[in-house]
Amino acid sequence: MQGKGKCLCGEVKITAHQVSKKLGACHCGMCRKWSGGPLFAVDCGTEVSFEGQEFIETYQSSAWAQRGFCKKCGTHLFYQLKEKSQYIVAAGLFDDVASFDFDHQVFIDEKPEYYSFANQTKDMTGAELFAKLV
Repeated sequence: MQGKGKCLCGEVKITAHQVSKKLGACHCGMCRKWSGGPLFAVDCGTEVSFEGQEFIETYQSSAWAQRGFCKKCGTHLFYQLKEKSQYIVAAGLFDDVASFDFDHQVFIDEKPEYYSFANQTKDMTGAELFAKLV
């Protein structure tokens, strides 16, 4: 499915041509530090375009990924795997979220004990996720 959305201030608009309906939560330490909690996101592949490119700042969070945010309002936009140019986009950006299915959680081994979700999901540790990506 195609998805459209924008950041909080509206300066950055996104069009993703292949938005997965499968929404995931990442509990890794970097995502929690970046967002204040788990990052809820969807895989959008490589066909993603942005309006307001001049408002996008990226942060090289690791050797293999970067994170993008709006430098005007601070909205977290995406996590991008550098090698594949694959965008994992924050779910809250999209205008239509009704079709998302929260079906997986990653870095479950790093999830703090102070929260949990009632949804039945496929849970993967960080090691399991990296094994799947390689």
